[in-house]
Amino acid sequence: MSSIHVDQLSVAYGDAMLVDCSFDIGHSLALVGESGSGKSLILKALLGLCDTALDVRLQKRSPFEWSRGKSVALVPQNPFTALSPLTRIKDQMFLMPEHSQELFTMLGLDVALLQRYPNELSGGQLQRVVVAMALGSNPKLLLLDEPTTALDGDSRIVMIEQLLSLQETLGFSILFVTHDMSVAAALCEDICVLQKGTIIESGNLKKVLENPKMPYTYQLIEADFKNREYRK
Repeated sequence: MSSIHVDQLSVAYGDAMLVDCSFDIGHSLALVGESGSGKSLILKALLGLCDTALDVRLQKRSPFEWSRGKSVALVPQNPFTALSPLTRIKDQMFLMPEHSQELFTMLGLDVALLQRYPNELSGGQLQRVVVAMALGSNPKLLLLDEPTTALDGDSRIVMIEQLLSLQETLGFSILFVTHDMSVAAALCEDICVLQKGTIIESGNLKKVLENPKMPYTYQLIEADFKNREYRK
């Protein structure tokens, strides 16, 4: 799988630099940082969705033609706001029925759910529907905006396992934005730690978790461990 290079990505508001970083996306990259670190801004910049008041600059090199919604697709954090509550699921897929049914089957969803409305599905089912919608264009890069945050422990595990299986079958790269180190470790090979819009540490994810170089990275790992202990 060829790497995707994102070089000199910057987002500024007047004289204030909000994001300034470069990174490579290989098989799977976790972009980790606390709220306000710039993770969402990076996703918006990659998708061309930043507010016009912001000065966005970036250079990207990829082995495919970069096209939002086609070669590059997003799985948002909140599936409830990504779907129209008054429209049946099948009419929001914008795919041939056979393709929708195939994706639902791959994600362990009953194809009968295509006939239902979003409010008739559970949160976990809706999240998988949104994944199916993102995969409908057969993307080369899947952007994940903390899609497991609202899920319980069992649903989170199922989602991770399904994403890994789908990646192996369909061959897309992953950029996973999260604050949850444990989920990042289960899903991704590499990591970039983001603090105040700047990458302060990067490399193989397992090696970084075992031997963090920066105090901030260590704090994120410790905070995640304490949260997991609390959830138990």
